[in-house]
Amino acid sequence: MEVLLRTLLIRNGQVVSLDQLTQELWGETPPVRAGASLHVYVSQLRKVLNKFSLNSDVITTRAPGYILNLGRDELDLNLFLSLSEKGRLQLSMHDHAAAAETLTKALELWREPVHASSYEGPIIREFANWTEEFRVECVELLARALLASDQTSEAIRILYSLISEYPLREDLYAFLMEALSRSGRRADALEVYRTARNRIRDELGLEPCKFLQETQELVLNDRMDELRIMRSRHDGSMWARAM
Repeated sequence: MEVLLRTLLIRNGQVVSLDQLTQELWGETPPVRAGASLHVYVSQLRKVLNKFSLNSDVITTRAPGYILNLGRDELDLNLFLSLSEKGRLQLSMHDHAAAAETLTKALELWREPVHASSYEGPIIREFANWTEEFRVECVELLARALLASDQTSEAIRILYSLISEYPLREDLYAFLMEALSRSGRRADALEVYRTARNRIRDELGLEPCKFLQETQELVLNDRMDELRIMRSRHDGSMWARAM
């Protein structure tokens, strides 16, 4: 029933066909009486949701399947996205303390992550990948807001944690190197580069990207003003591509 609920929540307000739900629940090997089993699951889920929703009938039957009718304000995801965008705007306006507060509130809404590899169906897999990218971006924005508002230690802690989740994301290493350098920990920043280079070589058989190499050179020569300018340009081009 968990997979059914996740699928309907992802497509809130949209009809999800019986075929789509069957694939999400059982993949390419559905049981013989998949349709009957699906009907039972929907009935059970409908009874549970009707107890907690403001709507009288949360799940309705609509050809060729079912539709979940929850208001947008009942989903934490929509509030998370709204707060994330608000925090990004505050950061772009250099209201760093407010941005940090807003982005922290956004991330407090985040529950246990949906791991795409845990599900066979394409609806949940694609949604899991999409939302995880938003979460990582929100964490990066929070680290930038904290760094800009002189909360460097907390920014560094967040970046170390994020790198442990994504050990091959080179932008994160460059960002951490900048944060460490700005806090007077240049030796630690250079050690981060060595760690990144070794991991990238071992896992991918490649050298670090140009941006990470240039970050290392600027840190090595204590050219922090140039590093800030380069980072600003890099972030600007990256966010422009994402839009």
